[in-house]
Amino acid sequence: MSHLGVPWGTARTRRSLALLTTGVLAFPLLAGCDSGDGSTAGPDIAVVDRNRIADGGTVDWAVDALPTTLNAFQADADATTARITGALLPTLFPLDARGEPQPDPDYLESAKVIEREPRQVVLYRLNQQAVWSDGRQIGAPDFLAQWRALSGRDSAFWTARNAGYDRIDRIERGADDLEVRVTFNRPYADWRSLFSPLYPKEVTGSPDAFNDGSRTTLPKTAGPFRLGGVDRKAGEVTLVRNLRWWGSRPKLDALVFRAVAPRDRAAALAEGRVDVADIDAAADRRITRAVRDRAKGRPPLAMGPGAAADPAAALRSWAVAHGSDPAAAAAERTARAKARAEAAAYAAEQKALSGYVVRRSLEPAYTQLALNGESGPLADDRVRRAVARALDRQELAETVLRPLGLPARPVGSHLALAGQPGYQDGSRALGDQDTGQARALLAEAGWTREGAAHPDAGTKAGSEAGRQGPEADPDGDGTDDGTDGADDGKPGDGEPFDGVGHVLATAPAAALHSAVLLRQAGALTASAGDAPARDDRPGGAVGAYAPPGTAAPARATGPRPGPLGKDGKPLSLRFVLPSGPGSEQLRGVGDRISAMLEEIGIRTEIVKVPDESYFRDHVAAGDYDLALYSWPATAYPATDDRPIFAKPVPAADGSLQVEQNYTRVGTDHIDQLFDRAVAELDESAARELMKQADARIWAAAGSIPLYRRPQLVAVDRKLVNVGAFGFAAPRYQDIGFERPQAAKAGSE
Repeated sequence: MSHLGVPWGTARTRRSLALLTTGVLAFPLLAGCDSGDGSTAGPDIAVVDRNRIADGGTVDWAVDALPTTLNAFQADADATTARITGALLPTLFPLDARGEPQPDPDYLESAKVIEREPRQVVLYRLNQQAVWSDGRQIGAPDFLAQWRALSGRDSAFWTARNAGYDRIDRIERGADDLEVRVTFNRPYADWRSLFSPLYPKEVTGSPDAFNDGSRTTLPKTAGPFRLGGVDRKAGEVTLVRNLRWWGSRPKLDALVFRAVAPRDRAAALAEGRVDVADIDAAADRRITRAVRDRAKGRPPLAMGPGAAADPAAALRSWAVAHGSDPAAAAAERTARAKARAEAAAYAAEQKALSGYVVRRSLEPAYTQLALNGESGPLADDRVRRAVARALDRQELAETVLRPLGLPARPVGSHLALAGQPGYQDGSRALGDQDTGQARALLAEAGWTREGAAHPDAGTKAGSEAGRQGPEADPDGDGTDDGTDGADDGKPGDGEPFDGVGHVLATAPAAALHSAVLLRQAGALTASAGDAPARDDRPGGAVGAYAPPGTAAPARATGPRPGPLGKDGKPLSLRFVLPSGPGSEQLRGVGDRISAMLEEIGIRTEIVKVPDESYFRDHVAAGDYDLALYSWPATAYPATDDRPIFAKPVPAADGSLQVEQNYTRVGTDHIDQLFDRAVAELDESAARELMKQADARIWAAAGSIPLYRRPQLVAVDRKLVNVGAFGFAAPRYQDIGFERPQAAKAGSE
């Protein structure tokens, strides 16, 4: 995909599963919501009332891989674990449309703090209809077993985290079986994050059941669906209706979560193997193009690798095929036949893809530029602040989001996203983009032109000029296409990528006169007979790009200072980026950042590494100066974000204990603000403390938030109440196929 997030095993699980479990969003059936300032986007799920949805049917939902565990509190739990358990187990406080926790009436009649002194006491009153799938009532024994398993007091339980559970003193039955009384030994502001998901005592009651028994099956569930089966050979997890579910009856008979690699999802959709799939910008372009052609009554265009590249190439191919050299002619005719077959297959896929729609929103996650402050030039906060102030974050956000039709505003907080109650733009603590101030900070830190004795030795420029050579171009074709010359032979894949953010689409055989350039970030293509549309967004105009290899114009922001140095050592930063074919967009953002840094005299050595080792061996290990990766948002920043920004402390062996602070930048003051906020039971006061902490994090300049991640979801056009949920979690019981009569009436 185009963005890399922090892996679940190393971050999201330990951070708390706030994003995809305790932070899921059940919401009223609204078309969407936003903050009103254009900085966020609401859910895009085709909201339809339940009475307009047909009963029955199965939905196949693409996931990256089958989960290795169904226990969301284990270290190897992943996004699929959270997706599946969201349909099977209770989440007591899902988030509303603004990212704020609200009690779920299917499980809770009420939950509130009833005492603050001498100790905090929370009283839960459960829905009397809430039962496990064997008919046993959900109650205090389940709360008690989960607390004991997650408190950290018994090391026999292999848990990924104990945040919040370690503050509980005791759990008791209340006035009756429907009441659960939880007493804390220390105040805990984020108490709503606890017991979500809630497992039955049969899972959490013993180490064996917790560690091993819950990895592949769940003996009891209490959601609208129950576990039907796991077929690892077929790569499927099947959920079926829970006949003991007391809430709104699920519209679907079954949900099937099917493992499909991101690169294969367009083909899987075309073949009808999946109905719902998160997709990247390339698949978005294909589906949008197919839908547009269908709406205009045009046949699908053959834009795959089998189509001729340009009219001149087509003419040469025709001449060889009809020339005097029999061997060459035969080979050319074979190649042309193969190309026609590939083009026909691509056209058939396009026709099938026209039955889908892309629903889009912003993920509850942000991409950041991480600056490793452990050693080297970035150990100096003035250099980090110079890097931050050289960045045009608005330009970067527009580059990624505007071509996709999404709000393009840079993220202004590390601890909340636009639309959440605690959001406030804290970037002013660091300052706006200012090239002059950035250069002044570098000079103050001792980095000058005079200090670079050998300004051209041993480094690469961060712009295109600095990315030539075998390391930047492993396949030797003069482009940074992220594929190392590989082509899987599938139509639509392996499009030539010019390293700046555009792809060159091959023209259909029926329209050799119309070579069209596509924007890699997702702009639409002009089809045969269309006049090239103007596009005033960053990147230029469709069909109006310079030929590949043309040098990009210099950014007109004033004279560049040239390479800087200190004591004969040039100022060069090692910028580590993923090399996989799904990370082109992230590398494009990296290129733009490198060009911005070059303007203030900082050179970057871009190092591309395999996706599978990018985070584990480089980001988490501290083997980088600059890196791009994402963090999920949370409703509980005092708990979930503290390990991300905690000040590293020396370990007994001399190494640093960084928790999840992979930038190695932190302060005592930031830690103190988090500690005060997590114990503050006044919500407004706790939010104010988090805003103060965010300002300090900005000032430390170890992490620079850039933009919200785009969320693109391809969905069978007949499906409703499913798509790009944003902060929202699926209400699985409301997903289904719209009745044909209702769909017709709704369109009139």
